[in-house]
Amino acid sequence: MSVVEETHHLNVPEPPHDSEGESWPQRLLRGAAALIVPLGAVTAALAVGAIMLLALGANPIQGYRALFAGAFGGWNELADTALKSMPLLLVGAGICIAFRAGVINIGGEGQIIMGAIFSTSVALAIPGTPRVLLVPIVLLAGALGGGVWGAIPGALKAYAGVSEILSTIMLNIVAAQFLSFLLQDLLIEEGEIRIQQTKRLSENADLPLLPGDTRLHLGVLFAIGVAVLAYVLLFRSALGVRLRAVGHNPHASRYAGMPVRRSIVQALALSGACSGIAGAILVFGSESHRLIGEGGAAGFTQNAGFNGIVAALFGGLHPLWTIPASFLFGGMLTGGIELQRELQVPAALIVALNGVVVVFVVGSMKLRRRVNRGAERLAERMESSS
Repeated sequence: MSVVEETHHLNVPEPPHDSEGESWPQRLLRGAAALIVPLGAVTAALAVGAIMLLALGANPIQGYRALFAGAFGGWNELADTALKSMPLLLVGAGICIAFRAGVINIGGEGQIIMGAIFSTSVALAIPGTPRVLLVPIVLLAGALGGGVWGAIPGALKAYAGVSEILSTIMLNIVAAQFLSFLLQDLLIEEGEIRIQQTKRLSENADLPLLPGDTRLHLGVLFAIGVAVLAYVLLFRSALGVRLRAVGHNPHASRYAGMPVRRSIVQALALSGACSGIAGAILVFGSESHRLIGEGGAAGFTQNAGFNGIVAALFGGLHPLWTIPASFLFGGMLTGGIELQRELQVPAALIVALNGVVVVFVVGSMKLRRRVNRGAERLAERMESSS
């Protein structure tokens, strides 16, 4: 049995149903199901969170009011939420590409780091390049770094039978240690205090701020653009047709003459490229405009490599739906800080609340598939009776 033939033995999630060719009742019912189920999951998670707050003697209504205000209460709060959701959206768009091709990418953390390393190295090598050129160059370098890091587990899976779940997780650790190694000596800022960070990178690589006198920068719009491009790739291009065909049935795709192994590598490389762009934006859109490794790799990535998976699942593994899903989940992360400040509850509670949301959202995927099948049957009855 070939490596590709073993694909179905792995625990790969069922690729989402494609809406092409559906009638309007089917699309309407499917869209309603896609909206109601995840929102119901979040509501249930918040109900559990309210019980946790009551157990600590806090007022859940006051707490969730603070959470909402901290995430969406004004222009500055909205800007902070958008910035928090930006890496989630980029990782989530990449997750949509990988999962539609029938492979799992849990390596977003490492791909973010490698994108940051590649883009930082380029900025250090050509600091005098004009801004109009250097900004696109560092973003492309980030995509290259993440793409290479994603292609490695893709090749291992396609040609050596290595589970991409295992290889992507392990490459997260390799990338984190590589970042620490570079910032110990090679890329570290020279000076008496040895902090794991580069020097202030070239101003020509700074992402321009958007109008409105907030922290919002061009990277947020770029992330939305990448999600739109991911949609075009998956549903409006020949490559997307091939990737989705491989995800639905690799055996039939291979019988039809499609390069299944190469498609697996391409899917994970494209997925990694999206995460790599997030790494570049986290460096050149930050206030410090440095690559900082102090506090560990998670301090730099903000766990976006894992939270982006949740955002993609919340959005039904559709790049366009991942846009509002990322914004909502980013709002919960941002507003959680205000909730903690308002109620003076332990920081661990916010982590636990986010974890409960993750469990409920991921757990709702099976229910969503059942609702989708029920929506299909109901739409077919409506059509047959008309």
